[in-house]
Amino acid sequence: MTTFDDRERSYEAKFAHDAEMNFKAEARRNRLIGEWAAGLLGKSGDEAKTYALTIVTSDFNEPGDEDVYRKLAADLSGIADETTIRTKMAELRVTARGQILNET
Repeated sequence: MTTFDDRERSYEAKFAHDAEMNFKAEARRNRLIGEWAAGLLGKSGDEAKTYALTIVTSDFNEPGDEDVYRKLAADLSGIADETTIRTKMAELRVTARGQILNET
C-alpha cells in the first residue's frame, strides 16, 4: 500500500467518525430539548421521557431541524415563541456536542 492509500483510509475513517458523532449529538440534543419542552408542558417522570422520545423520533421525518422545530412549535403554542424554541435548540446543540465529546 502507498501513503496515499493510507491517507485516504484515514480521511474515510475520520468522515465516518464525524458523521456518527454528529448523529449522536443531534439525537442527544433532541432528547434534551424534549425534556425541556416536557417541563414546560408540566410532564414529569415517564411521561416526560416518553414525550422526549417523540421529539427524537420527529427528527427522522426530514433532514435538518425544521421537523423538530415544527413539532415543538405546535406542542408549545402559547407557551414558547419561535425565538425561545430556536435559541434553546441552539443552546442544547452545544451542550449535547460537549457531552458526546466528553464521553469519548
